[in-house]
Amino acid sequence: MNKKLYVGNLPYSSTEDELKEMFGKIGSVESVSIVTDRFSGKSKGFGFVQMANEDDASKAISELSGKEIGGRRIIVSEARSEGGRKGGGFHSKGRGSFRGRRSGGGSNRN
Repeated sequence: MNKKLYVGNLPYSSTEDELKEMFGKIGSVESVSIVTDRFSGKSKGFGFVQMANEDDASKAISELSGKEIGGRRIIVSEARSEGGRKGGGFHSKGRGSFRGRRSGGGSNRN
């Protein structure tokens, strides 16, 4: 079964091809994605690598976490599941919320 890894503290100049090559030396890589800013298209300095099996993933974590790339020590760990996350939007839980009415007085529109 494949295993998804988080790769953080990447140099902003890193490419998906470079990550695929680096992790490919350890084991079989299923996919690679570097997270980019939606508007600028620039790297956010982290990404994900999906390894073909758990043994390769464990080996990649132990061999690559802390390795220096482009002057930065990268972080490699097991990716956290997004299973319980809710969709986007604003949620106010226990913080009060604006429901379209202002407290005090009424509207002074003429």
